[in-house]
Amino acid sequence: GAPRPWRGQREQGCLHILKRNRDLTKAWKGKTEQLLRVDEHDFTMRPAFGGPAIPVGVDVQVESLDSISEVDMDFTMTLYLRHYWKDERLSFPSTNNKSMTFDGRLVKKIWVPDVFFVHSKRSFIHDTTTDNIMLRVFPDGHVLYSMRVTVTAMCNMDFSRFPLDSQTCSLELESYAYTDEDLMLYWKNGNESLKTDEKISLSQFLIQKFHTTSRLAFYSSTGWYNRLYINFTLRRHIFFFLLQTYFPATLMVMLSWVSFWIDRRAVPARVSLGITTVLTMSTIITGVNASMPRVSYIKAVDIYLWVSFVFVFLSVLEYAAVNYLTTVQERKERKLRERFSCSCGIPHSKTMMLDGNYSESDANSLAGYTRNQMAPEEEKPEKMVVHLAMSNESNSSRKRGLKGHVGLRIIQNTHAIDKYSRLIFPGTYIFFNLIYWSVFS
Repeated sequence: GAPRPWRGQREQGCLHILKRNRDLTKAWKGKTEQLLRVDEHDFTMRPAFGGPAIPVGVDVQVESLDSISEVDMDFTMTLYLRHYWKDERLSFPSTNNKSMTFDGRLVKKIWVPDVFFVHSKRSFIHDTTTDNIMLRVFPDGHVLYSMRVTVTAMCNMDFSRFPLDSQTCSLELESYAYTDEDLMLYWKNGNESLKTDEKISLSQFLIQKFHTTSRLAFYSSTGWYNRLYINFTLRRHIFFFLLQTYFPATLMVMLSWVSFWIDRRAVPARVSLGITTVLTMSTIITGVNASMPRVSYIKAVDIYLWVSFVFVFLSVLEYAAVNYLTTVQERKERKLRERFSCSCGIPHSKTMMLDGNYSESDANSLAGYTRNQMAPEEEKPEKMVVHLAMSNESNSSRKRGLKGHVGLRIIQNTHAIDKYSRLIFPGTYIFFNLIYWSVFS
């Protein structure tokens, strides 16, 4: 076989491999905590304790705006929250001035700002696959502390113009324990401290702008605190509500107008149409309010829906008035017919006196007349007065004119209230829409 290398050659080869793949973590004789002198200081106290307030810069990168809830009046946002400060206790010697990066395990052993989200309902730091926390320490003691957070915070919304509204929400950051005398919280680069992902979008809202502000917050028990604000403005998309609310409500109002063209004697048709439109409008109103908080003021959509409901309801009342007036009129005409039995107003009529013993030939001689009315006369009880109207048209001509006669009858059966309603209802509703959309759009 091949000659085995002697012992000195093997030792030189191993030493060469060791030098080439040198592990820097094993080159330091102490642990990282010893390099940063963590055990030599009391990190329960802020840097420069007893001196001026420590400045802590903040910048935020918004990853996503997950949801906006009108019912709960809150929003959910995922963001990268970064803090910048200087702690000379963490400075370390370095020849190349490079920083050291650590995960969340070192955070529990040093001092970090106690920033929290004001008015937050729920929040958590992501922990898949490990805690999403990064700590970067520079040789001169400057520290970058970054974390990935999802927070659900309250947003005071005004729904007086809903759904033609714009909402402005704020995410507020503040130190929990340190007042402005101990910790000065500020935006690191002004408005440039807030960055957003260009792909952020919401189904119901258009994100108009993000901007930052800061001010002091006062608590009567503890004092003044620096507070940072992430403000964003949302404008609601109207097309969804046009399809789901406004358009169906308008169709129901227009459908209620159909009853004005239906014969006033068709009671089942007009009553069922009116009840159907009223119930449909009630369903639309209930569906809209089910997805909204129970506010004590009137919303813009409430104005539109309730005015539409009033128009539908008035169309039902209109037919009730028409039906009542028609009944009263018919009752009066019936009384007049019973009181006066006359032959007035019948054109081309002839009156013939027939005694009670008229023959069949006399009856056949009346073939050219139309029998309209027969009335007994008191002074001649043995005879009968028969009012006959001349038939100026043949049977064939009467059949041809039947269609025109039916149309004339429909016109005559139309009440005056129906005629006026055909113009007043559409005109008033169009005028209301012009005012509504000019005010709220």
